[in-house]
Amino acid sequence: MQLTGLLWGQKLLKKVGYPVADVLGPEATVDEIKALIKKAGQVFIKPVFKGGVGKKGKSGLIGRASDITTALKEKERLYFAEHVFGNITSKADGVTFEGGVPAEHEVYFSLSESTVFRAPTMTITHHGGVDIEELPPEKIKEVPFDPLTGLKSFHVSNALEELGAPSELISPLVQNLPKLWTLYNNYGMNMLELNPIRMYKNKKGRLMPIACDFKGSFDQDDPAWERLDMPAHLFASDYSEFEQEINQLRTYQGQSDVFVMNEKGTITVPTFGGGANALVTELLGERATISSDFGGNPPYAKMHDISRIVFKYWLEQSNVLFIIGGKANNTDIYETFRAMADALRDHFRTHGPTPLFVVVGRGGPNLIRGMSYMKETLEQLKLPFRIFGHDSAMSEVVNYALAVDKWMAKEGTKQVAKNLGI
Repeated sequence: MQLTGLLWGQKLLKKVGYPVADVLGPEATVDEIKALIKKAGQVFIKPVFKGGVGKKGKSGLIGRASDITTALKEKERLYFAEHVFGNITSKADGVTFEGGVPAEHEVYFSLSESTVFRAPTMTITHHGGVDIEELPPEKIKEVPFDPLTGLKSFHVSNALEELGAPSELISPLVQNLPKLWTLYNNYGMNMLELNPIRMYKNKKGRLMPIACDFKGSFDQDDPAWERLDMPAHLFASDYSEFEQEINQLRTYQGQSDVFVMNEKGTITVPTFGGGANALVTELLGERATISSDFGGNPPYAKMHDISRIVFKYWLEQSNVLFIIGGKANNTDIYETFRAMADALRDHFRTHGPTPLFVVVGRGGPNLIRGMSYMKETLEQLKLPFRIFGHDSAMSEVVNYALAVDKWMAKEGTKQVAKNLGI
């Protein structure tokens, strides 16, 4: 799950006492907006998107106002704004009003899990307010540290001194940035980014690091995030009933990550494992109805519920049910295949048969027993199928599924329907 913006970011930052800009949500009244403009001098109006959506500023999706008339016009313009970034189109649902923070200096700060250092890593620069990738390496400092001791003040001070940061910036940052490790470490986060942190001069003349934007991602299967009391709908990247229903099943045991790829797709793919998900999603493209990762050794009951929901929403329009994953280390293939086969049988009993070709590719513990159960079920349902073992190249299995989809669209669906007596 990813979160961007201060609507939720301010609530997380306040849990650890980190200074943050004043923020009003979509429900803000005219009087509240007026009061914020009077206090801050100006407000920034930003659309609220689900999940992580980048490059809003470069797309003209951030408004600025120093009077209520302009603020309300920007609210009207941005409330349901659409944003295209890469191949993803996102639609806003509301706006935030964020108080302006005057400052001469902006800082970039992030915490993440580094695959280079194999340790949590702080990234910092006092040249913030820009895309971090646009800065030359000598203006950025990456500092790995021991997760057992956490981020300490000396990590921050040493990094800033090596970067040649102005001395007046160092003390307030040293006092406040270590608080973010508490948020990162205690609530199941795997990335936290503040950009920009604006160095605001208070009435006493001291600089304060005010967070003016927030980005974070969470390990959804780490139960620590539950302590944040965030609503379940934030897990979904869209408002589709399918994603909402699947995401209600999130537990620590077993993943349930889904994303609707194409509402008119013809191949439904329950995928196991992140590597399999990435490969399959790329190769299937627009033919896939969903992108998913149901790995993590889910128990029978959870896998049955997941399969039931997937079949309910996508089976009728699909030519191919494509069950695919790599060679598992600890996932019980028999339990997952038994749950999926039983859910498929239940679906046919409840909704009637549908012409479908089933392609299966998997490896792992109890593989033969699981494949035998799946084979017997498909034979009972009179569905055509092809099962591949762990020694088959996944890319070739995907190509086979694509070929079957073409055959089903051309003539196969009629033949399967005839065999099913439809």
